[in-house]
Amino acid sequence: MTPNPFLGVCFHWLGGLASGSFYVPYKGVKKWSWEVYWLVGGFFSWIIAPWILASINSKDLVEVLRSAPASSLAWTYFWGAMWGLGGLTFGLTMRYLGMSLGMGVALGYCAAFGTLVPPIFHGEFMTKVWGTTSGRVILVGVVVCLLGIAVAGMAGMSKERELTEEQKKATIKEFNFLKGILVATFSGVMSACFAYGLDAATPIAEISKNHGTPQIWTGLPKLCVLLLGGFTSNFLWCVLLNIRNKTGYQYFQSRIRSEPPAREAEPILETATDAPGEEVAVQVMTTKQVDVARAPMLNNYFFSALAGTTWYMQFFFYTMGETQMGDYKFSSWTLHMASIIIFSSLWGIALREWKGSSGFTRTLLALGLFMLVFSTVVVGFGNYLGAAR
Repeated sequence: MTPNPFLGVCFHWLGGLASGSFYVPYKGVKKWSWEVYWLVGGFFSWIIAPWILASINSKDLVEVLRSAPASSLAWTYFWGAMWGLGGLTFGLTMRYLGMSLGMGVALGYCAAFGTLVPPIFHGEFMTKVWGTTSGRVILVGVVVCLLGIAVAGMAGMSKERELTEEQKKATIKEFNFLKGILVATFSGVMSACFAYGLDAATPIAEISKNHGTPQIWTGLPKLCVLLLGGFTSNFLWCVLLNIRNKTGYQYFQSRIRSEPPAREAEPILETATDAPGEEVAVQVMTTKQVDVARAPMLNNYFFSALAGTTWYMQFFFYTMGETQMGDYKFSSWTLHMASIIIFSSLWGIALREWKGSSGFTRTLLALGLFMLVFSTVVVGFGNYLGAAR
């Protein structure tokens, strides 16, 4: 199959849209604690959806994984688990910096490390990236993406200087710039491990292709292993919270023994490849209290499953887009990050995080978003040049 970079860009945009919207179905969840609905949704995100869709669209899934090199399976799982650990701090980034600035900083690190480390690790940076016209064009796109993130970050800092403490707290209750930057750095670097896991899983995709899987679906078996690693980290954390908060019974009983703690006081567990995050959920979820102390079990499972499946679709489309990038599939990570930042910034605007900021600050934000959109075009064009060689 001949690569089609512009089709790949469209797939990555769809993935960014899914990542930017997955939390919305959680507004239908009532009376459950965070760790309960997150883990239920996680079963669909990291286990059920990956295996079902990979079984449907790829050939001999179990045999492919059984015959994959043990080192590839181990590293893919390991990087998935590390990506999960990065998620333990990403929610704090949103909490301290807000969505627009928090996403920009964390995903900036994530984009840079996740895009450039794989070709450097394989010794291909000078030959495949810097040594070809198409590779240099893609590198320009990556730089434009990072500059766009920086401009969006400048807009966030400008907003911080302009708003009073009361205005900051009105939209971001625990705003703390220094603490947020430190947490965002750790989270962004660790969350880039997802890109390393996809790279480590390349032999799995090759084996799947040899078994007759169409090229566009060869990335799906990779996700089965990579997301299993992420599931491990998330599962352990949620179970610890179940034990600490005594909420494990909520999976099976509709009667709630006590009201779940306020959402803003709950621990947040997301990755820097997730958006828009808990803060969106706080604002879109219905805040009206339910009179009866019973959880609507069927509705809760349904909406959690819908949210989890929507989350998975970001990487379903990601792997489809990756197959269209030819020799420069490492650029897929930049496209994915840019798409997430674009949609999360739009969520931040819709949720009035920028209310009260000056025209200059809003212009900076608009410029940053334009640069991010433009970077996806540049990266797509670079891949087109590579495919046309």
